[in-house]
Amino acid sequence: MEATPMNLCSLPPWAIASRHFNENPRPLEIQGVRQANRLLFERLAALDDPLERGAQFHDYMDVTFQLHQWAQETSAKGRKSLKNSYLRFLRGWMFDANSLEGAVLKGWVESRFGLPPTFHREPIRDIHSEAYFLYLVERMKGSACTSAINSQFDVLFEFVQAELRRRHPGLSHITLYRGINDFDEHMVIERLGKHDYLLRLNNLNSFTNDFERAWEFGTKVLRAEVPLAKVVYQGDLLPSSLLKGEGELMVIGGEYQVKVMTGG
Repeated sequence: MEATPMNLCSLPPWAIASRHFNENPRPLEIQGVRQANRLLFERLAALDDPLERGAQFHDYMDVTFQLHQWAQETSAKGRKSLKNSYLRFLRGWMFDANSLEGAVLKGWVESRFGLPPTFHREPIRDIHSEAYFLYLVERMKGSACTSAINSQFDVLFEFVQAELRRRHPGLSHITLYRGINDFDEHMVIERLGKHDYLLRLNNLNSFTNDFERAWEFGTKVLRAEVPLAKVVYQGDLLPSSLLKGEGELMVIGGEYQVKVMTGG
């Protein structure tokens, strides 16, 4: 699947998807989000405690998107649209990336960064394929279940990027791991050595920063140097009372050079 020609990001899709971006990353910014939410980021900048920043972020989302008002809605659809916040979709992704929630998150990446998914329940090779159509159906069904979900993800991404830059000043990459059983969900572009591959990863992927935990998800483990700019979410950035999954990171895909480690 080729990148689409349009996005809402500071760099074109083909650049974001390229191996060259991963080698020399630049900050990614969704147009207008930080400006529209300037007061949030000013408040966050004044807080030294990361737990306070996570709580402040959620409180802001709660008020801005009226998430706390779901019980006051008179219709079932109204209650459901507010109750199904960004947290519900993050939980759904962590449970199953090929779920309806997963389709919505992959759709957000596609609309903001111009990278279509290459896998959702099955490989997606073409935007004219049946697999892409079925993904779109799930994406639309999921988006209809909530209110302004893409805008919620926009603010989440900018919060995560600001938080990562603050926690890792001067750091451009982090070493992450992904457990797999085979390459069904990953397109092999080139084999570079006995254990080294150039892969085209799905537009959104789960990784972990815990090498041992990665083995729980497959018989092989991919090790990749992931640009901080491509991290959509990291599990310990919000209070644990809101969301579990501290070791999981959600990463924008494209071309990645990885090392494949096997249990033998």
